[in-house]
Amino acid sequence: MAKREVEVVVISDVHLGTYGSHAKELLSYLKSIKPKILVLNGDIIDVWQFSKFYWPEAHMKVIRRIMKFVTEGVPVYYLTGNHDEMMRKFADFKIGSFQIANKLVLTLDNRKAWIFHGDVFDITMQHSKWLAKLGATGYDSLILLNSFVNWCLTRLGRDKMSFSQRIKARFKDAVKFINDFENTAAELAVDKGYQYVVCGHIHQPEKRKITTENGEVLYLNSGDWIENLTSLEYYKGEWHIFKYLPSDFRDTPIDEHDLTDSDDLKAMMDVKNLFEKFKTEII
Repeated sequence: MAKREVEVVVISDVHLGTYGSHAKELLSYLKSIKPKILVLNGDIIDVWQFSKFYWPEAHMKVIRRIMKFVTEGVPVYYLTGNHDEMMRKFADFKIGSFQIANKLVLTLDNRKAWIFHGDVFDITMQHSKWLAKLGATGYDSLILLNSFVNWCLTRLGRDKMSFSQRIKARFKDAVKFINDFENTAAELAVDKGYQYVVCGHIHQPEKRKITTENGEVLYLNSGDWIENLTSLEYYKGEWHIFKYLPSDFRDTPIDEHDLTDSDDLKAMMDVKNLFEKFKTEII
């Protein structure tokens, strides 16, 4: 498969280190693109739920693929989220083409894109962090249960289902939270004079114009790599939501066995130990 050239790619909410993360699919996607800029918009590594007992090979390969972009000179911005908030103490750290920040402004064809994770709008995050962490654990358990149910449905020849998507659609409070989140982001972006506002956090891929009292802005959300398997791509002067479909990657092996030598295995252990240490520090 020939690599697609894309000006900007935005990925968020991968949650590496959790059972629900679709790292293999993300790895296949990353191998299929040639971005000029890569933005990792928060919750890439889930430090809240990180466990030294669960760090699959595919999760390490995603990290290595990202670092490969860095070695090739591709600007890679790691914007901090709530699940990897320990990275915020390293904001403004830069080495080569890799940079850690809390937010980012990109100028694209004379239009400005304001990019940040979005947890700043979450009242639960601001005032009851322990409750948010408890909810994250429950979400991961829900994903595990959902995976088992979908396996059974597939064996029976039936369509898969999403528990969390049904919950979001059923409860008015969840729908209201998403709408409030999007409108708040849009209002702030308009006030700051930005034409695009790009977020993550709520795992809800979206692209739509929002009109406020003071103007109009294009609101974008990159979704997640837990259920939606989506990213944002900017090329030919427009933003697009990319949706991973297995049928589009039949010619590309999802899991190449390229993590076999001792140096790579040592690197994997070092990363595991490092994030276990960070997790201990922030609890």
